[in-house]
Amino acid sequence: MFSKPKKTVMNLNKMVAISENGFVFDAETGDSYSLNPAGLNIIEMIKKHTPVEDIKNQILKEYEVTPETLDKSLDDFIWSLKGFNIVEKEED
Repeated sequence: MFSKPKKTVMNLNKMVAISENGFVFDAETGDSYSLNPAGLNIIEMIKKHTPVEDIKNQILKEYEVTPETLDKSLDDFIWSLKGFNIVEKEED
């Protein structure tokens, strides 16, 4: 029997607050950031523990973007979020 591959899920850092208009504040470092509407949409899905693959599918439905461009852009965005300690990969 084969098991289904686990879907990658990201978690929002508990010390990060995000406003409804895309202002991000890290209470631990005092750093703040601003998200564009697409970034805020992605963060909202991350907050709901939406798997990355499902986020990609939703973005493809909502925005005019090719799958190739989305793969690179979303990977870069998530890498940046990890680098700024805004999200982390959920442990299995």
